[in-house]
Amino acid sequence: MGAVVYGVSKDSLSSHEKFATKYNLNMSLLSDVDKSVCDAYGVLREKVNFGKISVGVVRTTFVIGTDGKIAMLYPNVKVNGHAQTVLDFVRQM
Repeated sequence: MGAVVYGVSKDSLSSHEKFATKYNLNMSLLSDVDKSVCDAYGVLREKVNFGKISVGVVRTTFVIGTDGKIAMLYPNVKVNGHAQTVLDFVRQM
C-alpha cells in the first residue's frame, strides 16, 4: 500500500532490539532517548500510577500523508484491533 511504519519511544536502541526480536516485528523502531520527538508530537503527559505522578508517553498513532501533514491522529491507543483500524484508514487515503 506504500505506507511506511515506524515505532518511536524513549527506550534505548538495545531495548528496541530485544522488543523487536521478542515480538518478531517487521517495522523500524526509532529511539528517542532525549524525548525530542515525543515532545514535538505532544505525547509526553502527566500520568498517575499507584498514586505517584510522573511524566510518561501516551501511546499515540500518527498517520502522516504524502504531503507531510498529519492525516489522522489516534490518541490513547489500545493495542487490540488498533492495527486494523489504522490499516482501514490508510486504505481509504
